[in-house]
Amino acid sequence: MSKITEQVEQMVLPIMEELNLELVDIEFVKEGRNWFLRVYVDNPEAPIDIDSCAVVSEKLSEVLDKNDPIEQNYFLEVSSPGAERPLKKEKDFEKALGSFIYIKTYEPIEDEKEFEGYLNAYDDEQVTIEIKIKTRRKTIAIERSKIAVIRLAIDFSAKLD
Repeated sequence: MSKITEQVEQMVLPIMEELNLELVDIEFVKEGRNWFLRVYVDNPEAPIDIDSCAVVSEKLSEVLDKNDPIEQNYFLEVSSPGAERPLKKEKDFEKALGSFIYIKTYEPIEDEKEFEGYLNAYDDEQVTIEIKIKTRRKTIAIERSKIAVIRLAIDFSAKLD
């Protein structure tokens, strides 16, 4: 986490607590000429709605204007993490057990850098997923230190009932 995202996290956590929402992730990224501060929030009890995102945005804007931790101009975006939310915290992994996930690694594992499959297990050292290769199923353990991206994914191959 960068210094800016850490500072923003400290500012947004009291707002999350007050509104009974969950902070999922914070990004501060440059895209083209513009900088974006993206704050992803969720509601643990119901789907997050646009009104909740607007309230967080308004309250966070006030705090950011007061404390001003970011030198350059930027756009603030507050939104839901969506269906393909990242897995960052212990509780994210716990909730995702048995779910379809996407993993991208820093280096190839068995000649692949991208994996999609069902999360079978996880601990501090590794993540275990079950992938499907044609009609065969295979379990792969991936060291967490080798994972660049891990998030929920949508399984388009699943048959509809």
